[in-house]
Amino acid sequence: MFDLVQRNKRIIQVVLAIILLPFAFFGVDSYFRDSGSGRAVAKVGDHEINEQEFTNAVRERQEQLRNMSGGRIDPALLDSPELRFSVLEGLVRQRVLLDHALRSGMTVSPEQLRTYITQAPVFQEDGKFSLARYEQYLKGRGENAANFENRVRQELLLSQLQETYSGSGIVPRAVAERLLRITGQQREVSRAIISPEKFAAAVKLEDDAAKKYYDGHQDEFRVPEQVRIEYVTLSGESVAPQVHVDPADVQKYYESNQRQFGVAESRQASHILIGVDKSAGDEAKKKARAQADQIYEELKKNPSAFTELAKKQSQDPGSAAKGGDLGSFSRGSMVKAFDDAVFSMKVGETSAPVESEYGYHIIRVTGSTPAQVKSLEQARPEIEKELKKQLVGQRYAQLAETLNNTLFEQADSLKPAADAVKVAARTSGWISRSGAQEPLLNNPKLIQAIFADDVLVNKRNTEAIEVAPGTIVGARMVEHKPSAVQPFAEVKTAVEKKLVQTRASQLAAQEGRQQLEQLRQGKTPELSWEAPQLVSRADTKGMSEPVLRQVFKADETKLPSYTGVEGPGGSYLLLKVMRVVNPEKTDRAQAKSMADGLAQVLGEEQFNAYLASLKGKAKVKLEKDQIEKKQ
Repeated sequence: MFDLVQRNKRIIQVVLAIILLPFAFFGVDSYFRDSGSGRAVAKVGDHEINEQEFTNAVRERQEQLRNMSGGRIDPALLDSPELRFSVLEGLVRQRVLLDHALRSGMTVSPEQLRTYITQAPVFQEDGKFSLARYEQYLKGRGENAANFENRVRQELLLSQLQETYSGSGIVPRAVAERLLRITGQQREVSRAIISPEKFAAAVKLEDDAAKKYYDGHQDEFRVPEQVRIEYVTLSGESVAPQVHVDPADVQKYYESNQRQFGVAESRQASHILIGVDKSAGDEAKKKARAQADQIYEELKKNPSAFTELAKKQSQDPGSAAKGGDLGSFSRGSMVKAFDDAVFSMKVGETSAPVESEYGYHIIRVTGSTPAQVKSLEQARPEIEKELKKQLVGQRYAQLAETLNNTLFEQADSLKPAADAVKVAARTSGWISRSGAQEPLLNNPKLIQAIFADDVLVNKRNTEAIEVAPGTIVGARMVEHKPSAVQPFAEVKTAVEKKLVQTRASQLAAQEGRQQLEQLRQGKTPELSWEAPQLVSRADTKGMSEPVLRQVFKADETKLPSYTGVEGPGGSYLLLKVMRVVNPEKTDRAQAKSMADGLAQVLGEEQFNAYLASLKGKAKVKLEKDQIEKKQ
């Protein structure tokens, strides 16, 4: 679900929404709480992955792919068996690992979870955790807080388990250096191109060659069955103009949700930290405390020295340079001991040393902002946006039902349905069973419905079909072209051109191989060689992968070395390797980076092998019919 932990062990973009304040921390059994009900799609040991859990995961993956592709992904890929099996494999993998982690006694403490959440960029404002932003984000997602906390715990737990293996690979430095030398090797190469155009004029086709090819390859010239449709689209965007927010409802919402528009009390404070590790011995703690006490005594005599003392003696690198200034923060943003002290002090007051897990803090409160409530006018845009969203959702649900019912009840025309939802019908271009040009209509479920007998033969409306989240389409066929083979007369010229090109390419390759053999024998056939250039596996100079592979397979013990390969457009490329340049030495930092990367790959392979072993013991059972059901 969430990619919480990268390979460098840093948490990124921590949660989309989870419970934060107060935390409702659950026991070990909460890791296995079912997320819904329904028929099992798979069983992992004693745990069932139910249909609702699977459906939610599929939809989430689909949404991720849409976002990654900017909405340009083929809809068929989003509803394919391959995607659903991939999603289920991820759920099975997660369940197997989670079960093993818990049985091994691994846990995520409340403090670990609290730390990750309060540092989540999505909840930050001015570099600090914002409770208001968190609550707004959570509410906007309409998510169950406890379930999200559970899932974040699972992600953190699984990351601990995977880190154990991902960091276990060992690659000798000599191997890394050898790979660096191979990667860094350069070869000076020149090309001679044998073009098929050179032979095209000499190609003579038999009089009936094109007709024979046409007769033997009818499927190449078959135009698929096509239809044009009339369709109505219903979406939140089309519904929005029909919805208006009543000012009285804005007033009512404001009065009923005062807490939502409150800004929590905040304090501005500075501190001087005398750090000590929480695992340090008593002697180290006494020494740190004594130093903190001495600074506190100095401040009692000279309070104005706080900023200078913080710069010189504070061991907090983030705030020392700023005279200890921590900025403004709300209650709950700091560790408890620090938090309690700050919010019990008055502005201008300096505390005696306060102990926390980081050491001893001498704190000065420099400012205070009381809790506030936005005025109605300040909150109005936010409320109107929320109410409009709710009204659009309600109106959309009503109209979706109306559209579907009208499409069915008055199936001989699309006009009643369009009128009922106040959306104008449109006409499509040609659509085949393989897809449509218009992205909105290029949906497997819609295309399947369009080509169903009830629509194609009986000329009835389709049902309302969801083609994207929050977007449904109803359609009917207005024109139909059956599948047919293009007449020979229409394709004759194209067939002849193809046959000439194919034969010319064969002749080019034939001559190219003959000339390659002559070059290897020490002869010098007449060729036009391009200017040589140095290429490497990292700097290909635009060479394709097959060409580059031949360049580096060429024998480097006898230069120049010759090789050849079929190129684009039916050409044949002769390649002359004239010089090999090996790196004089390998960079130590690059070698270490290469070794680290290889070690990580090796660790991942070990982890995958370990996972495969766990899955083999877990008694995984899949319900194929449930997995293949369209979402």
